[in-house]
Amino acid sequence: MMFDTIAAISTPRGEGGIGIVRLSGDKAIEILGKIFKPKSQKKVEDIKSYTINYGHIYDKDILVDEVLVSVMKGPNTYTREDIVEINCHGGYLITEKVLELVLKNGCKIAEPGEFTRRAFLNGRLDLTQAEAVIDLIHGKTEKSISLSLNNLRGDLKEQIAHLKKILLDVAAHVNVVLDYPEEGVDEPMPDNLVRDLHNVHDTITKLVESYDKGKMIKEGIKTAIVGKPNVGKSSLLNSILREERAIVTSIAGTTRDTIEEIINIKGIPLVMVDTAGIRETQDEVENIGVQKSKKVLQEADLVLFVMDSSRELSEEDKEIYENIQSEKVIGILNKIDIERKLDITSLTKVKKWIEISALENIGIENLENEIYNFILSENIEDSSEKLIITNIRHKSALEKTKQAIENIFETMDMGYPMDLIAVDLNDAMDSLSEVTGEISSEDLLDHIFSNFCVGK
Repeated sequence: MMFDTIAAISTPRGEGGIGIVRLSGDKAIEILGKIFKPKSQKKVEDIKSYTINYGHIYDKDILVDEVLVSVMKGPNTYTREDIVEINCHGGYLITEKVLELVLKNGCKIAEPGEFTRRAFLNGRLDLTQAEAVIDLIHGKTEKSISLSLNNLRGDLKEQIAHLKKILLDVAAHVNVVLDYPEEGVDEPMPDNLVRDLHNVHDTITKLVESYDKGKMIKEGIKTAIVGKPNVGKSSLLNSILREERAIVTSIAGTTRDTIEEIINIKGIPLVMVDTAGIRETQDEVENIGVQKSKKVLQEADLVLFVMDSSRELSEEDKEIYENIQSEKVIGILNKIDIERKLDITSLTKVKKWIEISALENIGIENLENEIYNFILSENIEDSSEKLIITNIRHKSALEKTKQAIENIFETMDMGYPMDLIAVDLNDAMDSLSEVTGEISSEDLLDHIFSNFCVGK
């Protein structure tokens, strides 16, 4: 497929050690030759592939920068096209000037994700691998990066190919029955092919079920810190973050809005949300914060219910308690450095209580361990070693595959004609092809690659 030669700055804009301008396309080396003078005096077209070359960038006779240039000739490149990377001195003006020069000499500015899109269109990556690239760039923890690397390596691609091969074997039998009835092939599905269909169904079911775990690793476990005003929610957030992120005062209602931070607990990202104290208030601004807090409480994967152990149980405490789901809550008794007055015997919905002093930094490590134990109960511990999915698009396509196979089982149980099985088999294989991008619309590709940064 023929494309224009594209260019973009592939490093973050601003001051830095280096700035990289990347070109890809049939004319990348030709365009480089118009602005680059190697110290070796070689012609640019004679530069060997996979070499780094020292020289200078010129705008006609005006020296622009001293650079190192990498030349990689297709098809053994990221995009399977000729690629040139100009390593300039870091700095906004220098990299912009070099980009301006390559555009003036025949390049087109790259769209977001266009380099990776070309890698996909040229067969270098399938769609699962292309999506793994953006997940790798956005990875927040070692576990999320590990999952992305597995997909970039092609683990999901290979699994989908294996499942499709099994379905193709089943389809081959069905087509023989339908197309060559004179061959005397029995119409009922052979036992070995039925077993194969069940194996495919079980594998896809496990992949679909893995999505919730994968989503937690990729996006983080949304953790809400809730409680009435002035129980120490902001102090708790600061203690876990090891920094003064939230304002802490003795005045109730200091936190008027939710404060969100990402922390890493043993490789799992937690999106910690410090909420406004939930209570009845006439303050319009504080009330907005209270309503947002209630929404966060309902949407959270984990709730840290903070109570002040130095104060007696109040109606505000009880109201928050009633809105908490017992299966996703850890109770926290704060201010244990002060005489205890709180009686929690009636709060039976909370199965686990941790005693802390956020101000004195007592019990924080125990709390982190308990949070991690909650995560382990979701079976995430070794998930980076398993094939799991983190992308809602993959889940949706696999669910369609699963449904198509279940339709096949129903057709066989009801004794319906074999041609109905053929229809569902085609649907199942088409849905698998959607995962890898063998079947994809232009709108879908536009949506996926628009999430990339320019230059990747």
